Amino acid sequence: MSSSISSSENVRSETLWRRFLAVLLLGVGLPLGIAYLFVVLVDPWGMLPLHLPMTRVPISTNARYSFPRLATDAKFDAVIIGTSTSRLLRPAVLDALLGARFANLAMNAATAWEQERLLLLFARSHPHAHALILGLDASWCLAGPGSPRLTGRPFPAWMYGGTRWRGYGQMLSLYAVQEAANQASAALGLKRRHYGVDGYTNFLPPDAAYDAARVEAIFRSWGHVDETPAGAAPVVLPYVAGLPALLARLPPDAVKLLYFPPITDETMGVAGSRTRASWDACKRLAVAAAERTPDSVVLDFAQPDAITLSHRNFWDPLHYRIGIANRVMRDMAASLGNPHASGTHASGPEFRILAWNRHS
Repeated sequence: MSSSISSSENVRSETLWRRFLAVLLLGVGLPLGIAYLFVVLVDPWGMLPLHLPMTRVPISTNARYSFPRLATDAKFDAVIIGTSTSRLLRPAVLDALLGARFANLAMNAATAWEQERLLLLFARSHPHAHALILGLDASWCLAGPGSPRLTGRPFPAWMYGGTRWRGYGQMLSLYAVQEAANQASAALGLKRRHYGVDGYTNFLPPDAAYDAARVEAIFRSWGHVDETPAGAAPVVLPYVAGLPALLARLPPDAVKLLYFPPITDETMGVAGSRTRASWDACKRLAVAAAERTPDSVVLDFAQPDAITLSHRNFWDPLHYRIGIANRVMRDMAASLGNPHASGTHASGPEFRILAWNRHS
C-alpha cells in the first residue's frame, strides 16, 4: 500500500515539475520570441535579407551600424569617407557642385581599416559609382604597422562582408531590441534622427555660439604633438601605401578625390619631427597613389595658410567651423572643374593641388 502511494506521489510530482518547466519555458520563450520577431521585422539597420517594407533612417549613434545600409543604397552614386574631419561636407551642396548623389559616411574616430571596410562595401554595391571623396587625416597619416584596426566602439563585421543571413544571429541582443524600438519610433515620427537620410549631420554647436576664449582654452588643454626627432628610420604607413589597390575597386572613370582636411598647423608637428615626417610621407604616398589611379586628384588643405594658422577658424585643433567647410567644398568643385590644373599652379590660397590625373 505504502509503495503504491509513494509511486503515485512520484508520478504526480514529476507531472507538476513538467508543467512548471513548461510554463517557465513558455513564460520566458514567448516574450523572447516576440522580441526577436519584432527586431527582425523592423530590422533597425536595414541589413537583413527579409524585413518589413518601411522607410528606415540611420538611427544608431554608432555610425558603424548606421552607415552600411547607406553604403549599399542604390540612390547614391558617390560617397564621402573619413572621420569627423570630413563630417561637415554636405551632400546637398556637393551634389549640385559635382553632379553626383553623395552619401556622407564619415565616422567619428574611424580607423583607416574601418574606413576601408566601408569603402569596399560601397564599391561592391556600386559598380558604376560616380565619385569618391576620401579624407586623409591622422587616422591614415599617423597609422603605422602597429595601429589597431578597431576602436572601443563595437564593429558589426557581418554588415560589411559575407552573407547577410548571419545577421539573424545578431538580432537577439539588448542593443538590437533598443535600436529596433528607436527605428520604429522614428518611423512613427516619435524619435529624433541622429543622421540625415544621406548620412550628414552638423555635430558642432551653432556657429553663433562660438566663443573664442573658450576655444583658446581648448587649444591649451589639447594633448601635445609628438615632436620627437624623426631619425633615419623610414616612415611606414601601410594603409596609405595600400591606397592604389583600394582605389582600384572603383570604376576607372569614377572621380577619386583624396584630400587632406584643414587642421591647425601646430598639430602637424615641427619640421624635422617624427609627426611632420609622417605627414610628409603620407602626402607623398597619396600623390603616388593618384599617379597610378585614373581620374584621381589630391588636394592639400593641411598646409600653413590663413586658415590653418588661425585658431578662430576652428572649434579645436582638428575641427574647423562650418564656414571653412563651405570654402573647402567650393575649392573641391573648382579644382575638379579645371581641366588645365596640374602641379600646383592652379592651387588656391587655402589649398594645393598635389596631384592631377584626370582625362577630362
